[in-house]
Amino acid sequence: MTTSQKTEEIKKSQHDAHRDPLSGAAGSHAVGTGVGTLTGGVIGGVAAGAAIGTVAGPVGTLVGGAAGAVVGGVAGGLAGKALAEDIDPTIEHGFWRATYVARPYVKKGSSYEEYSPAYQYGWESRIHYSDKSFDESEPILARHWPEHQAKSTLTWEHAKPAIRDSWERVSLRKPSPTKK
Repeated sequence: MTTSQKTEEIKKSQHDAHRDPLSGAAGSHAVGTGVGTLTGGVIGGVAAGAAIGTVAGPVGTLVGGAAGAVVGGVAGGLAGKALAEDIDPTIEHGFWRATYVARPYVKKGSSYEEYSPAYQYGWESRIHYSDKSFDESEPILARHWPEHQAKSTLTWEHAKPAIRDSWERVSLRKPSPTKK
């Protein structure tokens, strides 16, 4: 299977996995949409709308802020949904649970639960540091590993290959802007 075919298979399986709990429609991400709406949308929209509305005076500030909140909320909600669409933790955990034992860095006899926090830290970190390579992000990731390792007893040096592996899997679906 080519890299292009793998990428398409990953995208299709992820999209199909995001079902709306009420309608069953694919591509539902209530949490991602909600977070995007609140953080990026409403807050940014209010600020932008108020700034533009200020030209018309105090009433313009209020009207501009309200309009900006609605427009920003819609845009932020769509952005939040898109981000959540990229990575489905259920699919990621399923993939790693099924394949971790074949990885060369996994200690013989180790359970998935030992490596699970490292895989999750890898895919979550890839989102937060999307403008950087793994090597550029490594010092920050190493410093924060203790906060993310949960019940895993893996040291940074033993967790790092799993974190990188997960990071790179996500990168296949959503290449870093710094890559050509």
